[in-house]
Parts: sequence; structure tokens; C-alpha cells
Amino acid sequence: MPLMPCASVEETLAFYEALGFEATYRQSRPYVYLMLRWSGFQLDFGPAPEGLDPAREESGGCLVMVDAVAPYHAAFAAAMRRVYGKVLSSGLPRITRYRPGASRFTLVDPSGNSITFIQRDEPVELEYGGSKRLTGLAKALDNVRILREFKNDDLQAFRALKSGVRRHGADAPAAERAIALCHLVDLATVLGEPTEPWAAELRGLELTADDRRRVESELGHLAGLQEWLP
Repeated sequence: MPLMPCASVEETLAFYEALGFEATYRQSRPYVYLMLRWSGFQLDFGPAPEGLDPAREESGGCLVMVDAVAPYHAAFAAAMRRVYGKVLSSGLPRITRYRPGASRFTLVDPSGNSITFIQRDEPVELEYGGSKRLTGLAKALDNVRILREFKNDDLQAFRALKSGVRRHGADAPAAERAIALCHLVDLATVLGEPTEPWAAELRGLELTADDRRRVESELGHLAGLQEWLP
């Protein structure tokens, strides 16, 4: 049971209770202490240190090991839609995007704590630092996977992929380029950046049926995919 800082009792309770957590203990005076339980695990929260800035997302965190991560992500996303009208994918609080087949995702709460759900059988040989066998745009896309799924850094992923497309896009297969442009549109949307010219460039691509199937197979989890593709 990790003990994490709580910058606001009201915001913390509102967020976790919206997701289905039960507050089994709550205290505001003489100091903050919260106990929140859901699905067999418990998160505890204590006073935030002076000067804590939740926006820096350096507050605290923990790992929750589960048999399968997809049902947890689906449950939290559904709860967000019910309470907030949408899945919170940017700012604080939020949930990171889940790619089918991925072995982890992260909840970031109003205090800037990161709760990372990890599948117990996550491959030991999983590439955390980027595959050394890949080159060109494929390597840039692999770097995006690492930055988004393991480092929770959409901004750096956006910057890295822009550079990758600029340097290697012209030589990449059409399907690979389309995947990169879809990621850029998605990242720009999440970060509140303009989606052009990535969307325009994507619409201008000529994709074969096989190209389209590959893109849909890898990025079918993106809600706007069919609208973006030519």
C-alpha cells in the first residue's frame, strides 16, 4: 500500500470515487489521510510537501500488478465517460491511451501521482530503450511507443516523431508513413496543438488495401482513425 501526497482532499476524492474507488477512511485534520480501495488493492494518501506542484507530475506513484490490463483500462475509461462525458486524455487528471496488446497504462491523478497498471506476464525481454535492430522511421515509431507507454511523455513523443518524419518519412513505406502521421494527429490533439499539416499530408497519401489494413490493425484503438485516413 503506497503512501502518496494529496494536494487536495476534495479533488482526490472526486476523481477516484468517479472511477469507482471506495473511500474507506478519510481525514483532513490535524493532517490529511485518505484510504481508497478498489478491486482488491488500496491506495493511501497523506499530506503534500510544501511547494508541491502537481503540474510537474513528480509527486509520487506506484505500480499495480494485474493479470490483464485491458479490463482495467476499459473500466476506468467507461467511468470517465459517465462522469465527465469523455475519457480524460490530457492535463490533470488523465488516463494514458491504451494500445491493444500493450502491457501497461497509467492513471495520473489531480495531485500529479502516477498509478501504473502492469500486466504480470509482461515480457522480460520487452524493449524499454528502443530496438537497436530498427532504423529510419520504424525506429522513430518504436521510440514513440516507449515514450507514450513507458515514460508517459506525449510531448517528447510528439517532438521525436516530428523529427523522425522530417528525416525519414520520404523513404518510408506508405503504411509506415501513415502510421506516423496518425500518431502525430493524435498527439497534436492530446497536446492541444494544431493537427495540420499532419492531417492534410495523411489525406494526400495513396494507400493500398494492404496498407490500410496494416494501419487499422496497429491503430484501430484511436477513435478518430477512420476520419483521418484518406
